[in-house]
Amino acid sequence: MVRAAVRLAAAVVAAAPLVVSTSLAGEFLVQPLMVAEMKAVFGRVESRIVVPGRARIGGVVQDVRVSEGDHVTKGEVLALVVDDKLALQLRAADARLEALNSQLENARLELERAEQLRASGTGTQTRVDQARTQFEVATNQVAAAVAEKAVVEQSAKEGEVLAPATGRVLTVPVTLGSVVMAGENVARIAPGPYYLRLSLPERHAAEIVEGAEVAIGERGLVQDIGELPAVHSGRISKVYPEIADGRVSADVEIEGIGDYFVNERTLVSIPVGKRSALAVPPEAVRTVHGIDYVRLAADNGEMDVAVILGEIVGDDDARRIEVLSGLRAGDRVVLP
Repeated sequence: MVRAAVRLAAAVVAAAPLVVSTSLAGEFLVQPLMVAEMKAVFGRVESRIVVPGRARIGGVVQDVRVSEGDHVTKGEVLALVVDDKLALQLRAADARLEALNSQLENARLELERAEQLRASGTGTQTRVDQARTQFEVATNQVAAAVAEKAVVEQSAKEGEVLAPATGRVLTVPVTLGSVVMAGENVARIAPGPYYLRLSLPERHAAEIVEGAEVAIGERGLVQDIGELPAVHSGRISKVYPEIADGRVSADVEIEGIGDYFVNERTLVSIPVGKRSALAVPPEAVRTVHGIDYVRLAADNGEMDVAVILGEIVGDDDARRIEVLSGLRAGDRVVLP
């Protein structure tokens, strides 16, 4: 498509040769230039952090409030786990607390009666001390029962499985009615940041360097990309030192990748070396009957040379089109 656009532009220039004055023509000296050798590979979107939402108690899953792909915030309830034994323990704690409150009230009355008898002179100090001790023991027993009930209530509250971080839900491996143990995964959440993981053949390991710029193409098989640009740019952030199964891995950082799915694949063009190439400005090429020509300047005049074009090289300020055959270093190309 790029070559067709170049040919169209060159054809427009060649279609009106009479309106261009020869006094405005210039020359371009063909010299080799180094261009990056690009290789197209598939990169896989991954999240640097994947945290599990775990059940804090064992029991039966009574409610699942999220599904795969949902966006959750930290502390949001993902699911509800219910342990029927906790309800029985809570009833037992309430009954024990009522019994201890009754004993505490009886101990308080005994202490007041002993103090009244001691004040009237008919009671002894020993009786007062015994009643006070019984009252303090009953008070402490009530406090312990209240603490035990709070433990049971807290265990019941921990049946709510909370999101450990803000991100997207990757998997929910449980269903309603399933039995889970304490510490078992209820959901996996990817909070990011997202990056591309590349896997290249071992022969390119020496050419891959950190900080190199890469080009990211359109999203895999997605046709309607909305307002997303057709091509993103990124850079190689990390090259892993270990080669596994004859392949080297590298990570690519890219902005605006949050809309991608985790493990989604997209095409990445990565530099794996440099090569020497001959290139000319696009306006130097004209197309006649499907054949590309370049006009050369010689000592005895000008002549047209058929060329085979390659890809566009260079940046926006010095864009060139590669010539695969037909030219050699030192040729003088006539510009319109």
